[in-house]
Amino acid sequence: MSRFLVLTGLVDFGQRLTLSLDAAHELQILGAATASGTASDVLGRNIGGPVDVIVVGPDIATEQWFGLANGLDAEYPDIVVVLAAPSNRDVTLAALRSGIRDIIDPESDASQLSLALERASITAKGRKHAGPDDSGQAVSRGRIIPVMSPKGGVGKTTVSTNLAVGLARSAPKGAVIVDLDLQFGDVASGLGLEPHYTINDAVSGAASSDSMVLKAFLTPHPSGAYAMCAPLRPADADLIKPVQVAALVSQLSMEFPYVILDTSPGLGDVVLAVLELATDGIWVCGMDIPSIRGLNHGLEVLRQLDLMPPSNTLVLNFADKRSGLTVKDVEATVGLSAGMVLPQSRAVPFSTNAGVPLLQSGRRDPVWKGLKALVDKISAGVVPAGTKGPRRRAAVS
Repeated sequence: MSRFLVLTGLVDFGQRLTLSLDAAHELQILGAATASGTASDVLGRNIGGPVDVIVVGPDIATEQWFGLANGLDAEYPDIVVVLAAPSNRDVTLAALRSGIRDIIDPESDASQLSLALERASITAKGRKHAGPDDSGQAVSRGRIIPVMSPKGGVGKTTVSTNLAVGLARSAPKGAVIVDLDLQFGDVASGLGLEPHYTINDAVSGAASSDSMVLKAFLTPHPSGAYAMCAPLRPADADLIKPVQVAALVSQLSMEFPYVILDTSPGLGDVVLAVLELATDGIWVCGMDIPSIRGLNHGLEVLRQLDLMPPSNTLVLNFADKRSGLTVKDVEATVGLSAGMVLPQSRAVPFSTNAGVPLLQSGRRDPVWKGLKALVDKISAGVVPAGTKGPRRRAAVS
C-alpha cells in the first residue's frame, strides 16, 4: 500500500485522482494554500501513515511547487513528487531541476491517472529499498554506466556493446546492456540479437515490481551478457516514461554488477532521469568541432544541474592526427581528460555489419586494444560504497 498527499484546491481534479486509485492505496487531499509552506509544513498536515507520493495540482503556482519540490528532494528524498501540469520543455526542465519525478496531464482520464500514480508508487518503493536495510547496512547495487554523447554517429553503441561483452567475460552473467535510444536503438543489431521482448514489456505489468519476471524479458547473448532491447517500432517509444526507465535501471542494478546504458543522442528526459542513478559516465566524442562543442555544452548543463556522475571517462573516437585537432585541444575544451583514444579502423564497420562486437570476435587491432583497456579500467574500478540512492539536485533557479 502507498499513501498519497494531493495539494490542490480543484475539487474535480481531486475527485478524479481519488477514483483512479484502487483500495490498496490511501489518498489525502490538502488545500492549495498548503503548497506555500515548507516541506515539513506539508508533511505536518498528514494525518495518516508515512507519505510515499505527493501530487502537486495544476492550480499551484510555479514558484510554489518549485520551492516545495526542492525542499522535499533535499530533506525527504524517499518521497516521490508528481506534478500535474501541461507538459512543455520549460516546465519539464524546471521540474527535473527541482527533483520532481513525473509530470502528468491534469486532463488525463482515470486510466492514465491510475498508471501515473502506480508508476510513482513503484518509484517510491524503489527509493525506500535503496536505503539501509534493517541492520543498518546499505543494499548492494551494481555499477550503472550510461554511455553518452550530445551528438549522434560518434560510436556510442559500438562502445557500449563492446563494454557489455567485455564486462560479461570478467563477470560471467553479470553484465546487462539497456538500449535507451528508444526510437532508433541499434543494440540488438550490434549484438546480432533477435529479441522476443523489449523494454516496452519490462516497464509495465508484473516485471516492473518483480525481478524474476523482469529477467525473463532479457535477451541472452553468447558472451554471457544480457540485453534489454529497444522497442521494435519507433512509435512505441512514446509509451515509455522517464520514471519507468529509472525504475527499470534501479531494478537491474540490484541484480547485476554492471548495468550499461546505451543512450540516445542529446540530453533528453530519459537520459536526465538515469543520470540521477549513474555511478560512472562514459562520454563518447568524435574528433570534430560539432561533436566537441556539443559535448562541452552538454557537460555545462549537467554541472549546473548537479547531474554529473561521480566518475567520468572521455572516449575520443575516430582519432586522426590529420584532423587538425589534438587530444589536448579536446581536453581543454570539455574539461575532461581523455581516458581512451580510439583511432579510425576498418574492423569497426565490419564488426557492426556482422553484429559481432570486436571484443567478441577477437579480431585484434588498435581499436580492439583500446576497448579492452576501457573494459579493464571499468572492471578494476572501485564500486561506490553502499547503494547509490537518488541524487539530490542543486537548487538551480
